[in-house]
Amino acid sequence: MSRGLLKLLFLFITAVPLWAQKKYNFDQICERTSVQITQKNLPEALKTADSLYMTAHKPLDKVKGLLLSAELYHLAGEFKKSICYGENAHSLLGQIDDAEWLCRVNEFLAKEYRLVGLFERSRKYTIQGMQAAKSITDIQKRGEILGLLNQEMAYYEIEQGSYPDAVKYIEQSLHSFGKDNIQDNERAVAASYQLLGDIYFKLKDYVTSENNYRKAESMLKNKCCVLGLVYNGLGGIRLKQKNWKDAELYLKKAENIADSSRSLKLKKAVYSNINDYYEGTGDSVKASLYAVKYVRAYDSLTARNREFALKSPEILVKPNKKSARISIVKNAAIIVLFAALVSIVVFFRTKQKKQRAKFRNIIRTQLQMISSRSEPLPLKRENSDFSNISVEEVDDSAGQSSKRRNESLMTSETESKLLELLEEFEKGELYNNKNMSLSFLAAELNTNTKYLSYVINLHKCADVKTYINRLRINYIVDKLINDDKYRQYKISILAEECGFSSHSKFASVFKAVTDFSPSAYIKYLDENQSDKNTHFPENN
Repeated sequence: MSRGLLKLLFLFITAVPLWAQKKYNFDQICERTSVQITQKNLPEALKTADSLYMTAHKPLDKVKGLLLSAELYHLAGEFKKSICYGENAHSLLGQIDDAEWLCRVNEFLAKEYRLVGLFERSRKYTIQGMQAAKSITDIQKRGEILGLLNQEMAYYEIEQGSYPDAVKYIEQSLHSFGKDNIQDNERAVAASYQLLGDIYFKLKDYVTSENNYRKAESMLKNKCCVLGLVYNGLGGIRLKQKNWKDAELYLKKAENIADSSRSLKLKKAVYSNINDYYEGTGDSVKASLYAVKYVRAYDSLTARNREFALKSPEILVKPNKKSARISIVKNAAIIVLFAALVSIVVFFRTKQKKQRAKFRNIIRTQLQMISSRSEPLPLKRENSDFSNISVEEVDDSAGQSSKRRNESLMTSETESKLLELLEEFEKGELYNNKNMSLSFLAAELNTNTKYLSYVINLHKCADVKTYINRLRINYIVDKLINDDKYRQYKISILAEECGFSSHSKFASVFKAVTDFSPSAYIKYLDENQSDKNTHFPENN
């Protein structure tokens, strides 16, 4: 090959990248990364966004690069990172004079903080965005941004229960988007109508609610989270109307979108409605299945929100040459902070191990007592912590009799007979009756309240309410150990099953008896499947 041809080939090879760099400016690369590359390869898009930030010289370009990374992490469902990058973009806003990007960063952070349950912080960024929007000269862009910010204010008012104010903000949102020209903002406008549908559903105005859901549906051509919420809302309306056929139709559409979505909020809402549908149609098996799905989504959402409530955002801005000169004092502070964090982690892990060991010992003790079968599972004594806890109120109007034997109170034959009747009572499930009281039980056993109170205090080592509540908890623990489906029920269902009037009272008594909350107990049993085929003697 001649030297001239080689030179020509070299020039051609080096010219292609130079031509490509000139073809795409910073904004075009951002747009291509967000729209094209993201759909094919998210990790590659993140690398591109990172390199854009590193090569940016102007503060505005740095803000654009950081916000692009934040949006990509949002798409990946990594809200912690998305907020960190968003906060870093916000920290640079003082160096730029561009009202549109001031609004974009604030609107993004308002949305992210709302999604993780920090509504007051979301409101702060929403207000900042609204103030900045006044300086945007482009009417269309100002309308688009104000439409989104008014949506965020509506979310805040819904969370506060101020539905009329939420409706006003949605109306302002629709006005900002422009009712006559919504081609470029169809999904955002649809989200406003979907929100209106939710609000009127909460207000029990199902006709207006459905009209708004229909408007949103007509604007959405592709599957998305908003469309899933619309179908779920329509399904919820049909559930209220007991139109099971149409409810099933809409909820299946909503489930199809929820299952492929990263939105925990959508999953939680859809699985809750489907659970209600199967409860309403009497299919308890499928109702239990969706109860489990709902609980998982709820727990994941709660855990994510709790993480953000307890921790402040990390700073992820990569240092430049000036910021790289960190003082020795700052380094020392970082080392101390790191050591403190490690100590906290070690402390909580040690505490968790101790709790699990304690839990295993409790289960072992219970199983040993069960295997002996020689005597009923003992109730906690009056001087134990259990006696000091506010538990389910069972009428004990006759009061506690003296625990010392009073020969004049009743004959030994009567006492023995009552004790036998109580043992028979323990083998049944009458104690789960919500109307259970001392007088009720005395009537069932054909005796008087004074005799019954005396025998329970003397032989069961507890007052009547403690005795009944312990029987109830032993009953439900027996079910949890030996019947997997009970572990899938909501706590409120378990409370109702064993006669408690509320979730909170049940949880209080359960923890008093087992030293653990119902959810922790169920989690432990799920992790230790070997503890099966056991029953508590008192409840046989």
